[in-house]
Amino acid sequence: MRRISLDKRYPVTVMTPIRTRCGWTGGLLMVLIGTQAGAAGPDVERTLQVIRTEEQAAGIEAGGNFARSAKGTVAYYRCYYTGKLELPESYDGLKLRKGSAAGCHVNEKKYDVLFYAAEAVASGRVPVTRALGAASLERLVTVVPHEDFHVQIRDLPRAVAEPAATLVGLIAGAAAAERLGSSLSGEAELFLRKALIVNRYYEEAHALYITVQRTGDKIAGATKKQRIFADLHRECKAMQPAPRSFNACVSAFNNAGLAFDYTYTRYYPLVFEVYQSCGGDLRCAIGVIDQAPRHSEADAVEYLRKRAGAVTSAAE
Repeated sequence: MRRISLDKRYPVTVMTPIRTRCGWTGGLLMVLIGTQAGAAGPDVERTLQVIRTEEQAAGIEAGGNFARSAKGTVAYYRCYYTGKLELPESYDGLKLRKGSAAGCHVNEKKYDVLFYAAEAVASGRVPVTRALGAASLERLVTVVPHEDFHVQIRDLPRAVAEPAATLVGLIAGAAAAERLGSSLSGEAELFLRKALIVNRYYEEAHALYITVQRTGDKIAGATKKQRIFADLHRECKAMQPAPRSFNACVSAFNNAGLAFDYTYTRYYPLVFEVYQSCGGDLRCAIGVIDQAPRHSEADAVEYLRKRAGAVTSAAE
């Protein structure tokens, strides 16, 4: 099959996938279609005003995202896939095809596939899609600052930018939610728990595939792979309390889903440490992240580690 090239410069926001006859699709999209786009979501205009106030207070630069509605755009359909015994470090290493509301035209017997509908992409001018407009208040308030901060750090290496934007979205979103009569207290800490789980299973699966490459025993590798994902499924499903603004589990229980989520979780413990070292001050954390080197993932990570330690020492 021919691979359709999409612009990978702009990150995406992941929705909770549900298995259908057509493949993997976003749970929110199914709700939207099932209600004929008539779900009673939050007052988007008012919610955006509150989010912008929180963003300004936190030091998130004003941009052009979500300035208009796109009634003709339900969501952005994308299909990621990889080999059954291959595990890239991020979604940049996954193969990519354009999807549709019907799903992905990818051979699932040959590849591990992740299909979802993204509510938004951080282009700097993304509109309010129908999926985002129909989302819950808790989802809306975290997606918007996530995407807005992406524009501010668009040159930061992806492995650092994704977890950084995730942290900012969760913290700024919680502040906005509180002003709007909801509560997302503890969501950033819950995502840390998810990150530690995902990172641990990623390392286990990665080690397995290295062994398979060395031994050539694909049958044993497939059996152990099945066990790894069964254990991952059991552990993430047991997370309590259940998060309200993100999926506690990976986007799909296969290599594509694990590699995709690892993009967001790999360095989340580090950016969360930066936030903690700032005494829980989001503006301080954003200031640290915003100064990270743009040219190298290793340099950006080392910088954040040093700054986290320096801020902690100064506070003591």
